[in-house]
Amino acid sequence: MKTQKQGRRPRRSDLWRALGIALDYSERRRLPLQREARRLVAVGRNRDGRAVRLTPRAAAAWRRMRRAAARDGVRLRLISGFRSVRRQANMISDQLAQGRAIGAILRFLAAPGCSEHHAGRALDIGSPATPDLSARFARTREFRWLRHHAVRFGFHLSYPRRNPHCLGYEPWHWCWHAGGKGGQQRAGAAKAVTRRAS
Repeated sequence: MKTQKQGRRPRRSDLWRALGIALDYSERRRLPLQREARRLVAVGRNRDGRAVRLTPRAAAAWRRMRRAAARDGVRLRLISGFRSVRRQANMISDQLAQGRAIGAILRFLAAPGCSEHHAGRALDIGSPATPDLSARFARTREFRWLRHHAVRFGFHLSYPRRNPHCLGYEPWHWCWHAGGKGGQQRAGAAKAVTRRAS
Protein backbone atom coordinates (compact mmCIF):
# COMPACT_ATOMS: atom_id res chain seq x y z
CA MET A 1 0.00 0.00 0.00
CA LYS A 2 1.60 3.24 -1.09
CA THR A 3 0.12 6.37 0.44
CA GLN A 4 -2.17 8.65 -1.51
CA LYS A 5 -1.04 10.99 -4.24
CA GLN A 6 1.43 13.76 -3.49
CA GLY A 7 -0.23 16.90 -2.17
CA ARG A 8 -3.18 15.34 -0.35
CA ARG A 9 -2.34 14.31 3.20
CA PRO A 10 -4.12 11.08 4.20
CA ARG A 11 -5.81 10.96 7.58
CA ARG A 12 -3.81 9.19 10.26
CA SER A 13 -6.65 6.79 11.07
CA ASP A 14 -6.97 5.82 7.39
CA LEU A 15 -3.22 5.21 7.14
CA TRP A 16 -3.18 3.10 10.28
CA ARG A 17 -6.15 1.00 9.15
CA ALA A 18 -4.57 0.40 5.74
CA LEU A 19 -1.29 -0.68 7.39
CA GLY A 20 -2.97 -2.89 10.01
CA ILE A 21 -2.05 -0.64 12.95
CA ALA A 22 -4.50 -0.56 15.87
CA LEU A 23 -6.16 2.83 16.27
CA ASP A 24 -5.20 2.96 19.96
CA TYR A 25 -1.49 2.44 19.11
CA SER A 26 -0.41 5.90 20.29
CA GLU A 27 -2.10 5.55 23.66
CA ARG A 28 -0.99 1.95 24.25
CA ARG A 29 2.62 2.73 23.33
CA ARG A 30 2.61 6.09 25.14
CA LEU A 31 3.95 7.72 21.99
CA PRO A 32 2.66 11.25 21.44
CA LEU A 33 1.59 12.33 17.99
CA GLN A 34 4.27 14.40 16.30
CA ARG A 35 3.60 17.39 14.08
CA GLU A 36 5.59 17.45 10.84
CA ALA A 37 8.23 20.18 10.84
CA ARG A 38 7.62 22.91 8.30
CA ARG A 39 10.93 24.73 8.46
CA LEU A 40 13.99 22.57 7.90
CA VAL A 41 17.65 23.14 7.12
CA ALA A 42 20.23 20.73 5.74
CA VAL A 43 22.89 19.60 8.22
CA GLY A 44 24.83 17.34 5.87
CA ARG A 45 24.50 14.20 3.82
CA ASN A 46 24.41 10.57 4.84
CA ARG A 47 26.60 7.95 3.21
CA ASP A 48 23.96 7.41 0.47
CA GLY A 49 24.24 11.08 -0.46
CA ARG A 50 20.79 11.99 0.87
CA ALA A 51 20.43 15.37 2.54
CA VAL A 52 19.76 15.13 6.27
CA ARG A 53 17.49 17.91 7.52
CA LEU A 54 16.50 19.22 10.95
CA THR A 55 14.64 22.21 12.34
CA PRO A 56 16.93 25.27 12.58
CA ARG A 57 17.36 25.08 16.38
CA ALA A 58 17.99 21.33 16.38
CA ALA A 59 20.44 21.82 13.49
CA ALA A 60 22.37 24.46 15.45
CA ALA A 61 22.54 22.14 18.47
CA TRP A 62 23.72 19.25 16.24
CA ARG A 63 26.49 21.38 14.74
CA ARG A 64 27.70 22.44 18.20
CA MET A 65 27.63 18.84 19.41
CA ARG A 66 29.43 17.49 16.34
CA ARG A 67 32.18 20.13 16.71
CA ALA A 68 32.62 19.30 20.40
CA ALA A 69 32.85 15.59 19.59
CA ALA A 70 35.42 16.28 16.86
CA ARG A 71 37.54 18.25 19.36
CA ASP A 72 37.55 15.08 21.49
CA GLY A 73 38.57 12.96 18.48
CA VAL A 74 35.08 11.47 18.05
CA ARG A 75 33.49 11.31 14.57
CA LEU A 76 29.69 11.34 14.67
CA ARG A 77 28.11 10.25 11.35
CA LEU A 78 24.68 11.31 10.15
CA ILE A 79 22.37 8.50 9.11
CA SER A 80 18.99 10.25 9.01
CA GLY A 81 17.00 13.20 10.31
CA PHE A 82 13.58 14.54 9.31
CA ARG A 83 11.19 11.98 7.86
CA SER A 84 7.67 12.79 6.67
CA VAL A 85 4.57 10.88 7.74
CA ARG A 86 4.21 9.77 4.12
CA ARG A 87 7.76 8.37 4.03
CA GLN A 88 7.22 6.57 7.34
CA ALA A 89 4.06 4.95 5.95
CA ASN A 90 5.89 3.91 2.78
CA MET A 91 8.73 2.36 4.78
CA ILE A 92 6.22 0.27 6.73
CA SER A 93 4.32 -0.62 3.56
CA ASP A 94 7.53 -1.79 1.88
CA GLN A 95 8.31 -4.09 4.81
CA LEU A 96 4.76 -5.48 4.79
CA ALA A 97 5.19 -6.21 1.07
CA GLN A 98 8.31 -8.22 1.95
CA GLY A 99 6.19 -10.43 4.22
CA ARG A 100 7.12 -8.98 7.62
CA ALA A 101 4.41 -8.87 10.28
CA ILE A 102 3.23 -5.43 11.42
CA GLY A 103 4.09 -6.26 15.07
CA ALA A 104 7.70 -6.98 14.14
CA ILE A 105 7.92 -3.83 12.01
CA LEU A 106 6.58 -1.64 14.83
CA ARG A 107 9.39 -2.80 17.12
CA PHE A 108 11.78 -0.45 15.29
CA LEU A 109 9.55 1.87 13.27
CA ALA A 110 6.96 4.02 15.01
CA ALA A 111 3.57 4.27 13.37
CA PRO A 112 3.18 7.17 10.90
CA GLY A 113 2.44 10.26 12.97
CA CYS A 114 4.30 9.03 16.07
CA SER A 115 7.91 9.15 14.90
CA GLU A 116 10.11 11.84 16.44
CA HIS A 117 11.69 12.14 12.99
CA HIS A 118 8.53 13.95 11.80
CA ALA A 119 9.24 16.83 14.17
CA GLY A 120 12.66 17.44 12.61
CA ARG A 121 14.42 17.13 15.97
CA ALA A 122 15.51 13.48 15.86
CA LEU A 123 18.74 12.14 14.42
CA ASP A 124 19.96 8.66 13.75
CA ILE A 125 23.70 8.77 14.41
CA GLY A 126 26.41 6.30 13.47
CA SER A 127 30.16 6.06 13.58
CA PRO A 128 32.90 5.20 11.09
CA ALA A 129 32.70 1.60 12.39
CA THR A 130 28.86 1.46 12.32
CA PRO A 131 27.59 3.57 9.40
CA ASP A 132 24.17 1.82 9.44
CA LEU A 133 21.53 1.39 12.13
CA SER A 134 22.99 -1.29 14.35
CA ALA A 135 22.92 -2.20 18.04
CA ARG A 136 26.72 -2.49 17.68
CA PHE A 137 26.76 1.31 17.81
CA ALA A 138 26.29 0.97 21.59
CA ARG A 139 29.81 -0.50 21.81
CA THR A 140 31.52 2.42 20.06
CA ARG A 141 33.39 5.36 21.52
CA GLU A 142 30.95 7.61 19.66
CA PHE A 143 28.04 6.19 21.65
CA ARG A 144 29.98 6.45 24.92
CA TRP A 145 30.72 10.09 24.08
CA LEU A 146 27.03 10.78 23.36
CA ARG A 147 25.97 9.10 26.61
CA HIS A 148 28.22 11.45 28.57
CA HIS A 149 27.90 14.69 26.58
CA ALA A 150 24.75 14.79 24.39
CA VAL A 151 22.55 16.17 27.16
CA ARG A 152 24.72 19.32 27.28
CA PHE A 153 23.48 20.06 23.76
CA GLY A 154 19.85 19.12 24.45
CA PHE A 155 19.96 15.64 22.87
CA HIS A 156 18.54 12.60 24.63
CA LEU A 157 18.52 8.89 23.85
CA SER A 158 14.86 8.26 23.04
CA TYR A 159 14.64 4.47 23.13
CA PRO A 160 16.95 2.91 25.73
CA ARG A 161 16.65 -0.73 26.71
CA ARG A 162 13.29 -1.57 28.32
CA ASN A 163 11.72 1.72 27.29
CA PRO A 164 8.00 2.25 28.05
CA HIS A 165 7.12 2.55 24.35
CA CYS A 166 7.67 -1.13 23.47
CA LEU A 167 10.22 -0.09 20.87
CA GLY A 168 13.48 -1.94 20.44
CA TYR A 169 16.72 -0.56 21.81
CA GLU A 170 17.93 2.17 19.45
CA PRO A 171 21.32 3.45 20.61
CA TRP A 172 21.55 5.49 17.38
CA HIS A 173 18.33 7.51 17.88
CA TRP A 174 18.82 10.86 19.65
CA CYS A 175 16.24 13.65 19.87
CA TRP A 176 16.80 17.32 20.61
CA HIS A 177 14.44 18.94 23.13
CA ALA A 178 13.99 22.70 23.47
CA GLY A 179 15.20 23.93 26.80
CA GLY A 180 18.52 22.29 26.21
CA LYS A 181 20.50 20.88 29.06
CA GLY A 182 19.35 18.04 31.21
CA GLY A 183 16.18 17.23 32.93
CA GLN A 184 13.39 17.16 30.42
CA GLN A 185 13.67 13.72 28.95
CA ARG A 186 10.62 12.37 27.11
CA ALA A 187 8.00 13.22 29.73
CA GLY A 188 8.52 16.97 29.47
CA ALA A 189 9.02 16.81 25.75
CA ALA A 190 5.77 14.91 25.25
CA LYS A 191 3.82 17.78 26.83
CA ALA A 192 5.39 20.23 24.39
CA VAL A 193 4.38 18.22 21.33
CA THR A 194 1.38 19.64 19.55
CA ARG A 195 -1.08 16.85 18.95
CA ARG A 196 -2.76 16.70 15.58
CA ALA A 197 -6.12 14.97 15.65
CA SER A 198 -7.30 12.95 12.70
